[in-house]
Amino acid sequence: MDSEGSTRAPGAVEPVMSDRVVTVPNALSLLRLVLVPVFVWLLVFEHAYGWSFAILLVSGASDWADGKLARLLDQSSSLGALLDPAADRIYMIVIPICLGVRDIVPWWLIGVLIGRDLLLLAAVPILRTRGLTALPVTYVGKAATFSLMYGFPFVLGGQIDNWLGDVFHPIGWAFLIWGTGMYVWSFVQYWWQVVLVVRHVPRAR
Repeated sequence: MDSEGSTRAPGAVEPVMSDRVVTVPNALSLLRLVLVPVFVWLLVFEHAYGWSFAILLVSGASDWADGKLARLLDQSSSLGALLDPAADRIYMIVIPICLGVRDIVPWWLIGVLIGRDLLLLAAVPILRTRGLTALPVTYVGKAATFSLMYGFPFVLGGQIDNWLGDVFHPIGWAFLIWGTGMYVWSFVQYWWQVVLVVRHVPRAR
């Protein structure tokens, strides 16, 4: 599950959320959270590009696997619904900042990505006045997050001093540029939804 949430086809059965804590998906989400400080240490302090790249690959694989396993094993839980997007959000903030510190990604791009998320948070109080906590997810937002989650690791992999770095570098920047463009466009979509909510949904009592 990516940080933009998930969408379902009309008529699809919603997963039943349980109060279970010890599940395979929750363990994978927790692993991703634990790997955050490890990633920061390896990249910022040890300059270990190869190991940092490996951690991002493992994190990306676990991000895909936890949602898949939650459905296959019928282990959707309320805790998992919080852990998974929280881990995604933390990665989307920590990874670009660390890449900026190492001069791998320009700070203006980092500012665009983080600024977009902060401006989206500004919509939460507005939605709450209408009795809402979230907006319908857009496929552009999901595609943007997907592209960025792959773009950052491959841009980092481009720093590896061998032929793999030469291959990863253009792939990473292709994902990153495309993902950033969609990230900004999804911001416009979400705020247009906010405008429609303000116009057509009465204030909650």
